[in-house]
Amino acid sequence: MTQAFLNSALKQFEYYKLLGDKTLAQTPEAGLFWQYNETCNSIATIVKHLWGNMLSRWTDLLTTDGEKPWREREAEFDNDLPDKNKVIELWNEGWNCLFTTLHSLTPDDFDKLVYIRNQGHTLTEAINRQIAHYAYHVGQMVYVGKMVCCHEWTSLSIPRGQSGAFNADKFNQPRHKAHFTDEFLANPHQE
Repeated sequence: MTQAFLNSALKQFEYYKLLGDKTLAQTPEAGLFWQYNETCNSIATIVKHLWGNMLSRWTDLLTTDGEKPWREREAEFDNDLPDKNKVIELWNEGWNCLFTTLHSLTPDDFDKLVYIRNQGHTLTEAINRQIAHYAYHVGQMVYVGKMVCCHEWTSLSIPRGQSGAFNADKFNQPRHKAHFTDEFLANPHQE
């Protein structure tokens, strides 16, 4: 059960990273720093926050608190990254930390508690907490990217008007066990 959960969690994380990758790829550089207003985060700021969270949560996951003393969470919300290259660098650094840690876990690790701000979590709870947190912020990135790109946006899900054809294709296939992300992760350029 623990390995099946871990495999599923990895696919979930890979899927949300892919959505973010596609958003970063199609959003023009200036659009990464656009804010609806001064209280809203830009895509770059969301990436910076995710990066800080990922490094803090996934570094020494099983041996130190997930809120590291070196993390500067408040600074993560400053819209001050210099360019798209830096945004992508932080994006990839955070995800690499997460994936390196997840790939190092063993079934025995599921008996250990993970602490975040002194609050104990089972490993399953800690992973689920981060899946939900990252999905929330990646959804924000996608929404802001769609606003910035407007009519130039390429849909990252089933485009409007294509639900019927999409469902017909799915129901024409025999029933089978698969993770919903399998087709997206197998063909990351699929729209």
